[in-house]
Amino acid sequence: MRVVLMIKSIQGVPTMIGRTSELNQLEKMYESDRFEFLVMYGRRRVGKTTILQDFASRNDLIFFPCQEKNDALNLLDFSKTLQRYFDGSFIAPFLSWGDAFSYITRKSAGRKTALVIDEFPFLAETNPTIKSILQHEIDHHWSSMPVFLILCGSSVSFMIRDVMGEKSPLFGRVTQTREVLPFNYLDSADFFPNYNNDEKIMAYSILGGVPRYLNAFTDTKCIEDNIAQGILRNGAFLNDEPEILLRTELREPAVYNSILEAISVGCNTPTRIADRIHEDRTKVGKYLLTLQSIHLVERLVPCGESVRTRKAIYKISDNFYSFWYRYVFANKSYNEMLGVKDAAREIMEDLSNYLGPVFEDICKQYLMLKTMKRELPFVPYSIGKWWGNNPATKKQDDIDVLALNKKGDAGIFCECKWRNKAVSMDDYDKLISSMQAFPAVREKHMYFFSKGGYTEPVKARAKRDGSVLLSIDDLFI
Repeated sequence: MRVVLMIKSIQGVPTMIGRTSELNQLEKMYESDRFEFLVMYGRRRVGKTTILQDFASRNDLIFFPCQEKNDALNLLDFSKTLQRYFDGSFIAPFLSWGDAFSYITRKSAGRKTALVIDEFPFLAETNPTIKSILQHEIDHHWSSMPVFLILCGSSVSFMIRDVMGEKSPLFGRVTQTREVLPFNYLDSADFFPNYNNDEKIMAYSILGGVPRYLNAFTDTKCIEDNIAQGILRNGAFLNDEPEILLRTELREPAVYNSILEAISVGCNTPTRIADRIHEDRTKVGKYLLTLQSIHLVERLVPCGESVRTRKAIYKISDNFYSFWYRYVFANKSYNEMLGVKDAAREIMEDLSNYLGPVFEDICKQYLMLKTMKRELPFVPYSIGKWWGNNPATKKQDDIDVLALNKKGDAGIFCECKWRNKAVSMDDYDKLISSMQAFPAVREKHMYFFSKGGYTEPVKARAKRDGSVLLSIDDLFI
């Protein structure tokens, strides 16, 4: 059973989240009678602060949100937060961060103390010594006390490299970590209880699993109206959100914008991207590594093949960024001339083309959820799309989703169709043909996912073969 928690965000907007795993981890660490140090990280808007606020609302702790201020002003705010927590009133700012942390040590004698520092990179970037100061307090005092320290940040690369990395003064002090990830399609559907399952998939395909983005749509409007008012309208939160975040996170946002737009329209290798945006291929490769580090782009290889293969391609890993760069960024002037209503209507006419690859990813998520429940024939060792040469047909071929066991002798072969047309015998035979590319896989299972249903001959053949035929509604059971 999935447990969905209803809370209020800092803006007072009702938000449904399925974050029981994150909250359970926080509660268990809070109950510990030893020193605990959690590093929580995840991309912006994913809901880290909301999780911490809910945790804080039910426990006695110090919650300090860093801001983009200079070091002196952050220290002043921290001084006020500490003194009001321990003494009930603010007297004067501490002269240094070392004094502030020593104050926590003195006041924590014989008691449990939990300290949350949210958006820690804002603090560490203005005062790089803060990590060494914390390390000193941990090593000399907190490591033997029931102190629970949480450092949280949205700069994923900073938290991994500069907080948890081997060169960080805090390396080896962290007791647990938690990356807060976007919701999967199933949890995202809980944001839209009044939508049917087709609409829930469309909403997830457009918005992805970031809670703040999901809150920008409402299930009291149709998908088309939500696109018009929630994305295309000037002043809408999502109208320029990717561009704003890119300027916040990265230097040279113009180049990154160009790369993301190129990927969104199908240029999925460094060479093709470089050719489209007229940049050096080596330079493009470096930019792609940066986009991977902040989880906006992922490098894909054919399922079952080495990560070193030259067949690798790149895709935008966030659904909303993929949608935005395809339909909004590349067409801003055109959309403005059309007007938001007509622009949204035109997007809807093309949406099925965009949804195909996203639907494949949703089907992959479904298999992973079934794996966790042990409801598949085996536990996959590798899972994903496959493409390459089929030696049996001597042609280039692909499989929408392929799952292989560790030995490579059992596989689940999937055909995923997001279209109103029923799956035909031609579609069925196409998957059988593609399976011939894997002669070493002796145990073969066929799964079909279809929006438009199945023809009667396919149903009869699947029954004889033991193939699994799934509808959109089956994805939500």
